[in-house]
Amino acid sequence: MSDSVKCKKCQNNFEITDDDLAFYEKMVVPSPMLCPDCRAQRRMAWWNEHNLYRKKDALTGKEVFSTYPEHSPIKVYEHGYWWSDAWDPATAGRDYDFSRPFFDQMRDLMHAMPRSSREIKSLTDSDYCDNSNNLKNCYLCFDASNCDELVYCIAVAHCKNSMDVYQAERLELCYEILQCGHMYQSFFCHDCNNCRNVWFSRDCLDCEDCFGCANLRHKKYYIFNKPYTKEEYNKKLAEMNLGSHKALRQAQGKAQELWASVPYRFMHGVQNTNVMGDYIEHCKNVYQSFQIDDSSDVRYSQRVVRDAKNIMDVTNWGDGAEYMYESVVCGENNRNIKFCAYYWPANRDIEYCMSCHSSANLFGCIGLRKAEYCILNKQYSPDEYFGKISSIKTQMTNRGEYGEFFPAGMSPLAYNETVAIDYFPLTKEKAIERGFAWHDPSVRNFQFTISNSQLPDNIKDVPDTITKEIIDCAICKQVYRVLERELEFYKRFGIPLPRLCHNCRHTERLKLRNPMKFWHRKCAKCDREFETSFAPERPEIIYCETCYQNEVM
Repeated sequence: MSDSVKCKKCQNNFEITDDDLAFYEKMVVPSPMLCPDCRAQRRMAWWNEHNLYRKKDALTGKEVFSTYPEHSPIKVYEHGYWWSDAWDPATAGRDYDFSRPFFDQMRDLMHAMPRSSREIKSLTDSDYCDNSNNLKNCYLCFDASNCDELVYCIAVAHCKNSMDVYQAERLELCYEILQCGHMYQSFFCHDCNNCRNVWFSRDCLDCEDCFGCANLRHKKYYIFNKPYTKEEYNKKLAEMNLGSHKALRQAQGKAQELWASVPYRFMHGVQNTNVMGDYIEHCKNVYQSFQIDDSSDVRYSQRVVRDAKNIMDVTNWGDGAEYMYESVVCGENNRNIKFCAYYWPANRDIEYCMSCHSSANLFGCIGLRKAEYCILNKQYSPDEYFGKISSIKTQMTNRGEYGEFFPAGMSPLAYNETVAIDYFPLTKEKAIERGFAWHDPSVRNFQFTISNSQLPDNIKDVPDTITKEIIDCAICKQVYRVLERELEFYKRFGIPLPRLCHNCRHTERLKLRNPMKFWHRKCAKCDREFETSFAPERPEIIYCETCYQNEVM
């Protein structure tokens, strides 16, 4: 059974199921007023995943690398100082004012409380990274953990010596990779696993020395899904002259034609029980969610990993968390967390808080560590705390505030500075119309010294002095440079120089990924019905699980 409700944001109808209602009752929260898509979009508008800015330290005035841009109202302290005992976040504590809306008071506290300049832990020679831990010699990497020698990588774990990667784990010597795992020396691939020496391939498993393939299992020496001997394979690849930018693009186009000619599975998933979503692995009881790993009882969530359970409307992380609702970037053994952002580790019984750590029984707090029984950063006795919380929730409920995540208009980031622009792309006009902020980046007046159209076609003809040149991007017309270690990688594997800056390469890579939406469709072969992230108007051939397994080679 389910109830149909109209979303107060997009005005579309959405269903609230009996399972949803059971979860809301357990978490003691009202039903939401926004549909799952609008709720996810609102959360993501608070999360800067992969932009790094320079901002003045509120204490020293020195410019530091920051999650927040200079124009953001958020104050920042350098990461090491923020975590030190040299200052006390409780000094910003204040009385709750029942004559004012809660969100207004939370905004005041948010602007008063300094935040850590970056969300990092244990970085070595990786100053240009954020939202990461345990990195060594990485450059412009984000949402990364336990990695070495990476450049331009996002949402990666246990990877090394790779470049231009999004959503992957356990890679080595890889380039231009999307949604792959356990890959070695592979390039321009997506949705592949346990492969080595593979180029321009999608949805291949346990393959080696393959080029331009799709839907292969346990194969070796295949080109465009046709088998060759080892000698024939090596000869064919040499004839392709892949060091040439022009030849590489021609081969890429042919590979994409092959991809389109063979069926796609209706969802990406491995070893699941009772799931509906996409990119779900080793999970049980997952509903309308994306990129969920090793978790159970998850609903309307995105990018949740490592033994999370009983959560709803959570974006990014998990890691042993239990009973979380409407939160973003929260994880590591949290329990009973509602309406929170940037929360880790080992928090419990927290509502409407930001950037607090190892705490319990907090409401409307920011930046506290190892604290308990606080409201707006002010300390109370347990009896005072619970009595006041009851009155605050009553007031918030009467104002229509309680039960909803922080408003998008409160976010210290503009819409185009957050991950929301990747998952829910909007124009500037549409974003502003829907209540999101927008910030036009300042124009940099760097002049390129060589145009992308003037770059040597073949990597073997590129001089070492290219690292001193400033190149214009073929799409955004901003400038970029080729790092020395980039050039070494390209020359080692015979890959031509990119004609796009790393931001545009990331945007182009995302085009290979399905949107976080579902459509009801039928299998193109047997007419079995299912929910899928492939829109009906798309040209791909979509099969159900059974028909797909019968077709893979």
